[in-house]
Amino acid sequence: MVKLLKHFTAYKWLVMIILMLVFVQSMADLFLPTLMADIIDKGVVIGDIPYIWKIGGIMLLVAAFGAIASVAASYYSSKAAMGFGRDIRRKVFQHVESFSIQDAERIGTASLITRTTNDITQVQQVIVMMLRMVASAPIMFVGGLIMAVSKDAKLSLIIVATIPVLAASVLLILYKGVPLFKLVQKRLDRLNLVMRENLTGIRVIRAFNREKQEQVRLQKANKDLTDVSIKVNKVMAILMPVMMLVMNLTVVGVIWFGGIRIDNGGMQIGDLMAFIQYVMQIMFALVMASMMFIMVPRASVSANRINEVLAMQPTFLNEGTQKADKERGTLEYDNVSFSYPGAEEPALSDISFTAKSGEVTAIIGGTGSGKTTLINLIPRFYDVTAGTIRVNGVDIHESSQKEVRSKIGLVPQKALLFSGTIADNIRFGKQDATQAEIEHAARIAQAEDFILNMKDGYDTVIAQGGTNVSGGQKQRLSIARALVRKPDLYIFDDSFSALDYKTDAQLRAALKDETKEATVIIVAQRVSTVMDADRIIVLEKGEVAGIGTHQELLENNTVYREIVESQISEEESA
Repeated sequence: MVKLLKHFTAYKWLVMIILMLVFVQSMADLFLPTLMADIIDKGVVIGDIPYIWKIGGIMLLVAAFGAIASVAASYYSSKAAMGFGRDIRRKVFQHVESFSIQDAERIGTASLITRTTNDITQVQQVIVMMLRMVASAPIMFVGGLIMAVSKDAKLSLIIVATIPVLAASVLLILYKGVPLFKLVQKRLDRLNLVMRENLTGIRVIRAFNREKQEQVRLQKANKDLTDVSIKVNKVMAILMPVMMLVMNLTVVGVIWFGGIRIDNGGMQIGDLMAFIQYVMQIMFALVMASMMFIMVPRASVSANRINEVLAMQPTFLNEGTQKADKERGTLEYDNVSFSYPGAEEPALSDISFTAKSGEVTAIIGGTGSGKTTLINLIPRFYDVTAGTIRVNGVDIHESSQKEVRSKIGLVPQKALLFSGTIADNIRFGKQDATQAEIEHAARIAQAEDFILNMKDGYDTVIAQGGTNVSGGQKQRLSIARALVRKPDLYIFDDSFSALDYKTDAQLRAALKDETKEATVIIVAQRVSTVMDADRIIVLEKGEVAGIGTHQELLENNTVYREIVESQISEEESA
């Protein structure tokens, strides 16, 4: 918690103002019982009406002054806490953006969402309370104790006897409650994970009639969270009755022994009433402190989870500086190997090839052969275990990630669209793209026809996840997004799988002219998609099983021939 609060230094002046306002409010609250004692002892008992009006007016002014300070302190506390939450959310988001895919997978998407939302909210809430109560509770406690002793030192011994009872109660409850707070956050992560999977996979769930099973899974996650939350609240619910019992017993003791003191002439009625008020203020300060003890542990758990994300160093840092391109539009793999963390066998072993500007290099192979893994190494979604990858003749480790990725136009295996218009989605590839550039990219990607048939054309709004367009339309818009970028290296990761053969052929023909000055990497399952490539790389179990043209591989490579024979006839392959 302390480590996270170091980010709060930007609000130090605001905190100082809040502390001053809280001090003014506390002083006003402490002064009121003394004024009340004067009204009773010097006004009511004697019957001095003018004096009652005079002190009563002063009490109203003091109370109004304290109320204004309290409202101002609450306002600035909320402002500081919300600003702090905004800053931490931004820092967490920016830091997570620097993670590789394997870094994000280590924590989990669901947990990252919970940490960025619920955990930061928990910290925000406790900061508001800390700013208001951490300063107010000690002032009220110490001030109330001083004022109570000044009224009657002997009667103050009752307070001294009750404080250890309260402290022991709070510590015992915290001992039981803190482990449960950690469990609550873990159960919340689990619920968030199940909810996220159900919402994103709703079509698959319905297609396989798994609604009831998923309801059971969600109910279990929900019940687990509910059970541990109830357990926490049961533990914490004990605190307030204990505090109230001790507080009321203390007041009874004060009235009992105070009455005896008044009978003996050692104390006035007004002083006893003021003393009771100070006892209530002392006890209320302890209640506020106990509330902090309840919230701080939970916020501390949340703060640790946030710190865990902020302290996590990316697997590979964004090292390197901008390097001058040696050979524009080239890609070279030099004895590249890669293993996933914890894997027993490498996903890729000793991959070497060179792709030059104006060439089309296709990658084909069976499921699990390492095709997508191979291309994910280029934009450094994962980092190579051994070997070197060069883009434009420069080792990707010697250039910054931003510089490497600026040269790449990637169309991922799973076409992903964002909420916004069609134009916005295409412009995602190049922020300053003109309308003419957007239309040109859509035309090459064979997307122009279906876009113009839509009611609003390029201004048609795409739903979240692109649920209002078909799979083929998603792929073509993803291709247009890459084309508008005009990069040195195009990567198509099985990006034509949802297209019919006619559209596939038209798209590949249009791409030839568009990508003359760039390198094109195509990952595909269809032989018809890769037949015309300048170079076909055949992968099998993470290793290169052959490199050559379609005809060369057909004659000399058994693995490629098996793939071809499984898809098309001999006449078509020739």
